[in-house]
Amino acid sequence: MRRKNKIVFAFLLLVSSLFQAQDSLLMSKNEFLNIVKNYHPLLKKYQLQNKIAQAEITKARGNFDPVLSAKTAQKNIDNALYYDQKNIELGIPTWYGVEINGAYNYLTGDKLNPSETKGGLYNYGLTVPLAKNLLYDKRRAALEQAKAAEKMTRAEQIILSNELLLEAENSYWEWVKNYEVLKIQKKNVTLNKKRFALIKKTFSYGEIAAIDTVEAESQLQNFQIQEKDASLNFIKSTQDLQVFLWQDNLEFYQIKVPIFPSEKMNLEFTDDYLFLAQKLSKDNLVNSQFLKYYAFKNNILESERKLKWQSFLPKIDFTYQFYNKQNENPQYLPFFEDNFQYGLKLEIPIFLRGARADYQMAKIKLLQNEQDIKLKENELLVKTQTYEQEVENYNSQIFLAERNLKNFQLLLKAEETKFENGESSIFLINSRENKAIESQEKLINLKSKVIKSYIKLKWLSENLE
Repeated sequence: MRRKNKIVFAFLLLVSSLFQAQDSLLMSKNEFLNIVKNYHPLLKKYQLQNKIAQAEITKARGNFDPVLSAKTAQKNIDNALYYDQKNIELGIPTWYGVEINGAYNYLTGDKLNPSETKGGLYNYGLTVPLAKNLLYDKRRAALEQAKAAEKMTRAEQIILSNELLLEAENSYWEWVKNYEVLKIQKKNVTLNKKRFALIKKTFSYGEIAAIDTVEAESQLQNFQIQEKDASLNFIKSTQDLQVFLWQDNLEFYQIKVPIFPSEKMNLEFTDDYLFLAQKLSKDNLVNSQFLKYYAFKNNILESERKLKWQSFLPKIDFTYQFYNKQNENPQYLPFFEDNFQYGLKLEIPIFLRGARADYQMAKIKLLQNEQDIKLKENELLVKTQTYEQEVENYNSQIFLAERNLKNFQLLLKAEETKFENGESSIFLINSRENKAIESQEKLINLKSKVIKSYIKLKWLSENLE
């Protein structure tokens, strides 16, 4: 309960500073992204995937765990004790393929196999691969691959998390853009309502023609339609934004009051785009999580290639066991004089067709991954250049669009002055006004494009280690 209260308090703290009025609230970009980072279920899912990868490492390490086994058995027919056996054994696998073992075996009975040793018997020994599995085997490969897979998963988790945050930030700025357009349309409707009222009043005095009232009313109706369309776009973008809003208990956060962005289409924070582009140079891209993902994948494929190479080698296993009867002093040396058992096992594939095919496939997969690395590196460089050029180009367009807007506003103001002096008409005022508003909306769209290109560039840089 304390943890739940703490989460609720943290969430309220995020939005407490957002209140614009009692029936609405403001949300900044950073506050919105903090909610996404802390509560979005996809980010939690990616973090859980890391834990699964870590568990796979633990599982692979389990192949090197010592194994303790015990057995008891007895055979009795017609009150004749054939045998009574008790056995306990410990096997210890090592990193280099050598397996060490030790056991105690107690055997008694009236009808034992002549090759069996009666009474208590200790034995210690080892099994050594002399060719195949000496330098590399499945256990070592599984552990190396699990470690590389965990690093792959971590790189992928960073990429996917940043993709989600990129999508969220894009949605936020789309929301801001639609809000800016809505404010413009609301302002236009308010202004044209006043103008229409003034035109009607002027008409009632007989100073202008009736057609001017029709022209003014048509302009007002046109802006009212545009306002409703802008309002619908803002509502849609608010709903798109809400998709990213979650609470700690994985419940969808319902927006119950009107919510508005506190940010404006301010481009000052995009001024460091050249620094980001330099940061994303070819030399630094080697630290990109995209390329690291393929590098860790390459480690897995290389491990698989090394393992497949072992199939070309003959399987030669040497086994040695030293025996010592219970209650007798052991005589360890020489090893091959008394109380010992050894074996040598040899297996040689004749045609090696399976080994050749497996090894060839492993090499092809490595080659494919190398090609993927080259493709991804080129893709990242192209994207970096594209986003940088987009920011530069849109900034140039914004400079022209701002001057263009200023000129249209001056022309509109001049036309209104001429109309007041009886030298113009409502039609010309409306024409100037439409051009000014069109230019204003174009400027907002250009600013939105700059921001989106910039955050894509930022997204690429955030995937650097």
